[in-house]
Amino acid sequence: MSARVDLIVGLGNPGPEYENTRHNAGFWFIDEVAAKYSAVFRTDKKFHGQVAKIYAHGHDIWLLKPDTFMNNSGQAVQALTHFYRIELAHILVAHDELDLEPGIARLKTGGGHGGHNGLRDIISRMGGNGFMRLRLGIGHPGDRKKVTGHVLKKVSSDDRIAIERAIDNAIQVLPDVLSGEMNRAMNKLHSQ
Repeated sequence: MSARVDLIVGLGNPGPEYENTRHNAGFWFIDEVAAKYSAVFRTDKKFHGQVAKIYAHGHDIWLLKPDTFMNNSGQAVQALTHFYRIELAHILVAHDELDLEPGIARLKTGGGHGGHNGLRDIISRMGGNGFMRLRLGIGHPGDRKKVTGHVLKKVSSDDRIAIERAIDNAIQVLPDVLSGEMNRAMNKLHSQ
């Protein structure tokens, strides 16, 4: 049994020019969560992003899409968690993952930032890495120098379909994650 989830953060960059880029996979996931639970995002300047609230497994769960741009994602997470007194262990962060191929989604708790600037900022501002993560594979361009262009470039239709399939798989195990059954969710998701 792991911690229940009180906040789901989807990482991405705001604005139409970034909407279909690989770096926004976290936004795509959290939009699907909101749709599943019929939640509507609203902009809240106090939390530096768009927020919504769902009710699942006997408690409220906040959804957050920071509008601070990726490198300052922690600002939004810090503002909301401090206001609602949400502990690090009760946060799930959905983000794009270079080290996984498109179509693959993986859950984990803790770990480093792996060069991901959104995770780096959250870890720095929150003073720790003990939050849960949903890693959505976007593939690696093969050369470190090409990473920035890769994550900020419009995703191909084949990769988008694969990433959406991974998001669907993650949505299927979300009830287990939200209720604190992280190991059960991981077993299901990682066997797909």
